[in-house]
Amino acid sequence: MINLIYPNTCGMCEKISKENICKKCEIKIKQYEINLFKKYKKDSGIFFEESIHMYRYDGIIRQKIIEYKFQDKAYLYKTFSKIIIKNEKICDNLKKYDIIIPVPIHKKRKQFRGYNQTELISKAIAKHTGLKLEKNILVKQKNIVSQSELSKIQRKENIKNAFIIKKAEKVNNKKILIFDDIYTTGSTVNECSKMLKQAGAEIVGVVTFAKD
Repeated sequence: MINLIYPNTCGMCEKISKENICKKCEIKIKQYEINLFKKYKKDSGIFFEESIHMYRYDGIIRQKIIEYKFQDKAYLYKTFSKIIIKNEKICDNLKKYDIIIPVPIHKKRKQFRGYNQTELISKAIAKHTGLKLEKNILVKQKNIVSQSELSKIQRKENIKNAFIIKKAEKVNNKKILIFDDIYTTGSTVNECSKMLKQAGAEIVGVVTFAKD
């Protein structure tokens, strides 16, 4: 009955659809797909071992991420989650990890927005892959200026010491996957990875929906 009153729609084109992304939009977003896998050496200054980026931060991908984060469209997590889950190659790769951790936002920002956009998608990924979702281990202790408002040079300084680890024993000797929506300079996920490595994580990987 509820589907008759509020029919399911495609998050991309917002037309009525059985799926959260329709076949037409699946084809449309292919032009932004990169599925970029990258490995990092220990002496590179990068604290994570690998990164995976699914799409270019451009066009409709950019538009929908902005709507999701800043225009009170939390329901779009269903569309982003569906897109990720349907990518079997990436999901199979993610299954080698033990834990998935969404990049946290400060509690004040979460209260203002009403949700953490990375947490909603991470929950869906965890359910599909069997990874354990941990959302209270990595905590953002500083309500810093939004990274999106800063230059690439400023971002690295801005994010320093923004995160702390709680219950470090939960990540000790574990393979940790960090999920974020956008990768620009990598400063945020690198700072998160540094904290997890200091807490004893064996391996840290990063997966993002889009790369700027």
